[in-house]
Amino acid sequence: MKKDRIDFYKEIEKSRNSKLIIYITGDRPGLETQIHPEILEYFVDHLDSLGNNKVEKISLFLYTRGGSTLAAWSLVNLLRQFCKELEVIIPSKAQSAGTLIAIGADKVVMTKQAILGPIDPSVNGPLNPQNPAFPNNLQARLPVSVESINAYFQLASEDVKVNKSSDLVNVFTNLANQVHPLVLGDVYRTRTQIQMLARKLLNRTIKNSKEVERIISFLTSGSGSHDYTIYRSEAKDELGLKIEKPNDTLYKVIKKIYDDISEELELRKRYDPNMIIGTNSTAPYEFRRTLIESLHGGTDVLISKGILTKRIQTIQQPPPFPPIDRTVVEDNRTFEGWQHEV
Repeated sequence: MKKDRIDFYKEIEKSRNSKLIIYITGDRPGLETQIHPEILEYFVDHLDSLGNNKVEKISLFLYTRGGSTLAAWSLVNLLRQFCKELEVIIPSKAQSAGTLIAIGADKVVMTKQAILGPIDPSVNGPLNPQNPAFPNNLQARLPVSVESINAYFQLASEDVKVNKSSDLVNVFTNLANQVHPLVLGDVYRTRTQIQMLARKLLNRTIKNSKEVERIISFLTSGSGSHDYTIYRSEAKDELGLKIEKPNDTLYKVIKKIYDDISEELELRKRYDPNMIIGTNSTAPYEFRRTLIESLHGGTDVLISKGILTKRIQTIQQPPPFPPIDRTVVEDNRTFEGWQHEV
């Protein structure tokens, strides 16, 4: 744990009368990480360090672009096993599955730059359509979003005015020829699942069922785009979520914690292997990519280590053109896993 952050953690715990846990998934371009089920066992260690009895309150300091829906759901329920009240503190981004975590809290503290977002996930898998930008990479697949599928059928029925059952069958058949039917099934299942999970989480804090359904509708389809950003005022005044604005003192502490972690994980620095290796033939690297941290449980960090190596790649051209040599940088990953630091 960086010693510079300890006093800030203590200050938040004192002012919020809570136990603080930090969870950051890095979004450094080229080294992005997401909410993943594997984090649950590390959270258990931090929670166990709080003692045998439930604490009054846990504050989860959260920064993420999203990830596994079920992992987010499980994390909220895990945290609630150890506290009577759960709040989420958002310094900047808590999008997608991060928003799902936020709506599962009793209270959400949002800075003026903090954002939530739609919770409709994209389906990713080996049966997804091939990414045409990478025709030679069979692993490069296009994500299929719930919103895109819905928009396709809305376009057909509302704009093109396709209303006959036989014509809608053709619309579906054309789509199924482009997107594997099993992927379409996963899209429907995922949409139904995310609505069910959101409903269960919101029912804990919002007793008006119509309000719950209105929030779910907006977060799963009403925004029109997965990139839609929900700032503090909209989250509070329009969606009706339990949002708190931090006072000036708390805001400064939140900002200092976020800025320090952002610098440690190099969130604002694009990963460019050519810049790292420079004029050398090889260069070792070590990147800190995800952080779970608390005063009581220390630091768990996801680390990637490896060696960058330059080599000459020869590209054959059809006659009479000569072969072309170009320099490429290979990433030889030697370690990727979690490391505990006291």
